Amino acid sequence: MRVVSLLPSATDVIAELGLLDDLVGISDDCNWPPEVTTKPLVARTRLDASGLTSAEIDRLVSQAASESHSLYAVDAELMDELHPDLVITQDLCTVCAVSSGDLATACPIGTETYSMNPRTLGDVIESIVELGRRLGADAAARRVAERMRAAIEKTHADVAGLDRPRVFVAEWIEPPYCAGHWLPEMVAAAGGEPVLGRPGELSFPTTWDAVVAARPDVIIVAACGFSLRDALERARELALPVRTVVVDGDAHFSRPAPRLADGVRQLAHLLHPGAVADPGLPYAIL
Repeated sequence: MRVVSLLPSATDVIAELGLLDDLVGISDDCNWPPEVTTKPLVARTRLDASGLTSAEIDRLVSQAASESHSLYAVDAELMDELHPDLVITQDLCTVCAVSSGDLATACPIGTETYSMNPRTLGDVIESIVELGRRLGADAAARRVAERMRAAIEKTHADVAGLDRPRVFVAEWIEPPYCAGHWLPEMVAAAGGEPVLGRPGELSFPTTWDAVVAARPDVIIVAACGFSLRDALERARELALPVRTVVVDGDAHFSRPAPRLADGVRQLAHLLHPGAVADPGLPYAIL
């Protein structure tokens, strides 16, 4: 099967399934594992975020949304040349990745499109199984899904009965966005009490004053689409009266893919270092 993945989390899953040879095209947000970056780029973001603050990026994204301008450009000619059997996209967030609307005039006639839109941890696990079914890798997908489920359950068991620190997860820095979707569940599985975030719901903007007023014990900056380096560069000016930890949101928190289980383990270590060993993922304390 010839597959074009315009969704980083789907690319992550395809790699876990051992099907990278079937992947014939990607978007420029697909960056894991590193070897996928040699694949043809079918979609590129129109927004050059290099050198911009998180507030400047937020303003540009909001402006594009208000003017109904897509943040992504899809190469219809290349898509036609690649002639994929399946194109994977999403409709959960038009900011995070190419959405199905971006493909209206860019998909060859007869090509199947599949939109992946998990909202909860359970949805993420089920989406792995469903994608594997569509790719003819049912057994491998069930194994990957079960490993993810088992890893999260083990972490939850390791912190059972311990005090539950109050945790605010910021999906963006300026303005801070309250974490939604699967992130509050990740906090709960790691032995924390999520603050302000709404499980299974969209993230939403707030202010740092409102965050501090909610009395979190820990603030986790897991900026959507940012690596640790990029997030740290934009978060250095934060001076919050609460322990603040910056993590690699792009790799282990934002993407609904198997590596969320690693993010749960990292959260558990940050909240309960005496009970959970450091899994070795990068982070920085402000």
